[in-house]
Amino acid sequence: MRKNDDDLDQLFEKFENQWDVQELNSDHQIDFLNKLNTKQPKKNFAAVWAIAASIVVLLGISVFYHNEKPKEFKFASQETKRTDSIFNILIENELVKLQEKSSPENEQIINDALKQMKVFDADYEKILKEVQKNGENKQIIYAMISNLQTRISFLQTVLQRIEENEKFNNTTNEKTL
Repeated sequence: MRKNDDDLDQLFEKFENQWDVQELNSDHQIDFLNKLNTKQPKKNFAAVWAIAASIVVLLGISVFYHNEKPKEFKFASQETKRTDSIFNILIENELVKLQEKSSPENEQIINDALKQMKVFDADYEKILKEVQKNGENKQIIYAMISNLQTRISFLQTVLQRIEENEKFNNTTNEKTL
């Protein structure tokens, strides 16, 4: 224990002339209280916030209105590309027919059909990712064609239901007259 005390004494001796031992003036407490009580003018951060908000808005606009077209998917074979094109044209035609049948009575059926089409589209995108990842093989091409056929037959079924509903409504209206 004695050695530690000696080390501590040596340390104090080493820094003996470097200590800040200046006495504070008698008005020090009053000066301190005056500084504490004086109100500092508030800094105006409005300009900084306005600039920051402008930057955020500009970034948001650039993200939402980015005009870059998505990459068009490239098939390995021309046959697959033609098949995809033909089916997509047929699907678009069926969607146009569906939109033409739009009416208050058919609104719910059409909305439900469009929701289901989004599910089919998502499945199709997964299939296309598989084609990109693994290349074209019979199973993937079959899944792709099956999805396209399912979408077309689904839209045709929806159109038939709408026509049946319209016929039913027409015959019901004729009987009530």
